[in-house]
Amino acid sequence: MIQRSKAGPRSLPRMSSWKSPPCLLYGVICFLIGFAIYLVGTAVEIVSTFLPGLPETPAWAHLIVFWSGLLIWTSAALAAFDLFVLLPHKRQRHGVEPEYPRVRDLTVVLTAYNDELSIGQAVQDFRQHPLVRRVIVVDNSSTDGTSEVAARGGAIVVREQKPGYGNCVYRALSEGSAATDTELTLLCEGDMTFRAYDIDKFMAYLPHADIVNGTRIAEQLRSRDTQLTTFMYYGNFFVGKLLEVKHIGHGTFTDVGTTYKLCRNSALRRLLPLLNPRVNLEFNAHFLDIALLHGFRLVECPVTFHNRVGVSKGGNINNRRAFRVGLAMIAGIVIGWRGGRRRIAE
Repeated sequence: MIQRSKAGPRSLPRMSSWKSPPCLLYGVICFLIGFAIYLVGTAVEIVSTFLPGLPETPAWAHLIVFWSGLLIWTSAALAAFDLFVLLPHKRQRHGVEPEYPRVRDLTVVLTAYNDELSIGQAVQDFRQHPLVRRVIVVDNSSTDGTSEVAARGGAIVVREQKPGYGNCVYRALSEGSAATDTELTLLCEGDMTFRAYDIDKFMAYLPHADIVNGTRIAEQLRSRDTQLTTFMYYGNFFVGKLLEVKHIGHGTFTDVGTTYKLCRNSALRRLLPLLNPRVNLEFNAHFLDIALLHGFRLVECPVTFHNRVGVSKGGNINNRRAFRVGLAMIAGIVIGWRGGRRRIAE
């Protein structure tokens, strides 16, 4: 039986006392827009100059090249101002002294949707790790035998009736943080893309963080034929760097799409009320952005990434869906999260 916390809500971590806009993020956006405009303008000029029989370069082509240059110089000014003036004030003030958890045991929560082929293996893999006290599978209204297979493997099965990845992850984190006999919640998926032996790596980083986020960016730790295509791999890295420049001075980030993360329950109980479970496939980026905005300590940990057992049903189905999810992540990071409006249909 899970012992559940009866403690009331705790105060939020203190946010940075220095308030300023993310100038470096705005600078990057200005540069990308300016560079794109520059390419269009120069392409028109090249075509008009070197192809015979075409009219002279139109005036608007010269004009957009001028405005592109203005945007690029603006981006340089914003970046320099953030890096050389604001950054010393933005950097987190906490030291690097380790803060070890009282209890090293953890609760594993696995999200699952029609994962009958993989969930049994995933449950057994995590249950065999010596630090895992229990495994909870949050079944997001599967239509196959996911719940039955998970229960036979020894997991506690919880049914989440609200559809959507964000609702499933939110429920999983809520279930994990409700336990009082463990202080840590490990979030993962039930598709066997991640493995339990990486828990040891998470534990090595945890003394310096409230949340340790797994990153799949290390090429040496990825299986050859995962569902993460080259486009997804570098797109995810790009969005991670956007998150980093938005929260410059608060961490290094290379992967915003991975579910695999280890969280202190004390942090989760304060963070969950700030999250919007209606944010769907881009929920992990939303989770990281909100955590950083409110001063939680995040550290990345390189993890192994394996071939999926079964068929992908999330944002990695194909590059087109991954592109849509990536755009939703970028929009959330740059202009804010509106889960109900940006929800991507399954």
